[in-house]
This record gives sequence, structure tokens and C-alpha cells, in this order.
Amino acid sequence: MSWHENKRVLVGVSGAIAAYKSPALVRCLVQRGCEVRVVMTRAAEQFITPLTLQAVSGHPVCRHLLSADTESGMGHIELARWAEVIVVAPAGADCIARLAHGRADDLLAAVVLAAAGDVEVAVAPAMNRQMWESPATQRNLAELAQRGVRIIGPAAGDQACGETGPGRMTEPDDIAAELIGDAPPLLLDGVEALITAGPTWEALDPVRGLTNRSSGKMGYALARAARDFGARVTLVSGPVTLDAPNGVRRVDVGSAEEMLEAVMAEAPAADWFIGVAAVADYRPARVAAHKIAKKDARMRIELVRNPDILAAVAAMKRGPFTLGFAAETENVIAHARQKLTSKGVDVMAANQVGSGDAGDVLGGDENAVTLLHKAPRRGDVALEKTDKYRLAVQIIEHIAPLLAARRRGGGGGRGNDGTGGDRSGA
Repeated sequence: MSWHENKRVLVGVSGAIAAYKSPALVRCLVQRGCEVRVVMTRAAEQFITPLTLQAVSGHPVCRHLLSADTESGMGHIELARWAEVIVVAPAGADCIARLAHGRADDLLAAVVLAAAGDVEVAVAPAMNRQMWESPATQRNLAELAQRGVRIIGPAAGDQACGETGPGRMTEPDDIAAELIGDAPPLLLDGVEALITAGPTWEALDPVRGLTNRSSGKMGYALARAARDFGARVTLVSGPVTLDAPNGVRRVDVGSAEEMLEAVMAEAPAADWFIGVAAVADYRPARVAAHKIAKKDARMRIELVRNPDILAAVAAMKRGPFTLGFAAETENVIAHARQKLTSKGVDVMAANQVGSGDAGDVLGGDENAVTLLHKAPRRGDVALEKTDKYRLAVQIIEHIAPLLAARRRGGGGGRGNDGTGGDRSGA
């Protein structure tokens, strides 16, 4: 499933009427898990606004070659190095000619010229049928193909000029499928997913506090994967350095109490709650109004217990299906199974943390979990170590049938199959 790759795709938009299809192409690529940036030519702006493409890509559109700030913070060399795939769609006849002859007098042409050999470059032609059939255009395309540029299309059909024939830009979903692969199945279509991620910060004074080494990467990967599978995602995040995935609504919080308040405000509308955040179990009983001065050799700090967010959501009468994460340093499965029972959640993901080395799950890019079900007949499901996005995909593929069964209904009360049948109307 190549859409797992999270490829960096640069979409170039040149001046052709088919530019109206470019936002749909960007959306198709984003749905496949790609990070997308857009470069527009001056002529393209006559057909579609940069604001539209910024909205669907989630990033400012790059337009100017000779600018100290190309509106994304990246010049043509940086853009060319950033991209793993460059696709020009639509590629008008003039654009194809300029690319074939190695021109570099606008940002799009300069980026394509600067692309390294390992960057895949593709063009999706769009023009009048006579311009397409012109020997000059065919020579230019042959030159690009000889250099390894992929030519996608064009299709044949009715054209804006009123004629019929070859020259229509290939449809956006077909371009995305050829470049990246099929879109993920919409396993979570219509699902409202609520996810917590990152650490919490429990203040001791205005500058100090208790926290942990959680990076938020697992929660953010689940948010992105849930979005890719068609869910509407709300991400309640503790303090992290990550950007929210495009299309995901993020609610920023600091402390465990703030996270609880945010979660309980969103939970009644959620179908699925995923508690990934590393919530501090305790907080200082008193927060000093000013920075605590260093005086005595010892200092005692009284701690009080924080609320259990996962248990609070699981206890809701008609709350969402619940998946919790149990990060343990020893007796991982036993401790996670105890939490599964005591918190009353549907599924608990047990994972080993705390090695403190470069391969530690906390802050790392990889993870492995064992899914424990409330219903014993489902057994344990061990998911091997892999990058966190791929792991998130596997978790969703496992949980999606349980969510679907719950949404179809299943009688009164939480069923012993773990689908929470009494909450099918949540």
C-alpha cells in the first residue's frame, strides 16, 4: 500500500484551463498520506487563486523565483531538494516546451531543472488537440521522456474550445493513483475520532514543572492515519513541537486538568476515543506564584493525583469506543491487562518504553504494541515494530470492524464482544 509512504510531493500548476482540477489533485494526494507543496506560474493565477491551493494543501503557495522569501521559506533549490515527487498538472504546451529546453526563468521551471536524479518528475499535459498533435509538442514530450520524465495522459474528449479530441488533462484521482497508488479505503468514513497526544505539563512555579519525554509522534501518526481513512479528527495535544496534520483540528492544552476539560467537551460527539497522551499521574499540590529560589539542600514537593482521562471517557454512559495506550517499562502485558480492566476500556495497546537509548519509543519514530481486548475471545494481537504511521494504519485496520459493528447496533449495554453496543447512537 504505497500511500503509507507519506511522500513529499510538489505539485506544479501552469497556465491552462485545466488548472481548475489542481485542487482536486492536491486533495487526492493528501488523502493518500502525502505532504504536498504547490508551485504556481504567473499564468496559472489567471485561472485559479493561490488561496484555494493553500487551503487544500495546508501550506502557502510558492510563486516567485526572485524573492528573498518564496512564501514557504524555501527557494527553488530547497524546494527541489525537499520533493520526492514533482508533478506538473496541468502542463500546458508552453510549459512543456520550456521544461524540455531547460528554461529556468520562473520558479516552477527552475525547480524542475534543479531536481536531482532520484526525484521522480511527471507532467500531465493539457491543451487543445491541435497543439497536442503538433510535431513541436511531440518532440518536446519525447525529449522529456528520454530524460526519464513520466508523461501521464492526456485523455480525449470535449475541450474548453469546443473541439473534441486528445489533450484533456487526466483526472486527478487517476494521476494520484499512477504516482502514489490507490487511495486508502474509507474504513472510517463518517467516524468522529477524538485523539489525545503528547505529554502534559504540571506547573510547579511559573518556569518549572513536571512532565515526561513523550514526543506526541504516535498520537499524531494515529491522527493522520485516521484522517487518511476518512475520519473527522480532533486532536487534543499537550506541548509538542509537531505540526498538526492537514485537515485535523487541534486543541492545544498544557496540564492534565486542561486536557480532561477539553476531552470531555468533545467526547459526547465522538465515535472513537484514542488515549495516546502520556498524562502525568500526579501534579504539585501547590503552584508557587513566583520562581522558587534555590536555598535549602533539600526541598519537599507534595503531589496530588491527576484525573484519569481514559477512565472518565470509558465511564460515559453513551460515550465513544475507547482505545487506550499503556506505556510500561516492565511486565508490560500484565500491567496493561490490569489497566484494561480497571479503566473499563474496549481495547488497550500495550507498549514497552523507557530504554532511554536512541531506539526508545518515547521520542522515537518506531513503535510496537500488543492489542488487548475486553472480550477474551478476541485474543491478543501483537503488532511488530515499525514506523509509527504504519503502526497506526495497522491499528485502525484492526479496530475499524469493531467500530462498524458498534455503529450498526448490537443490543443494550456494552456487549462482551467489545463493540460497546449500547452506545451505537453516540
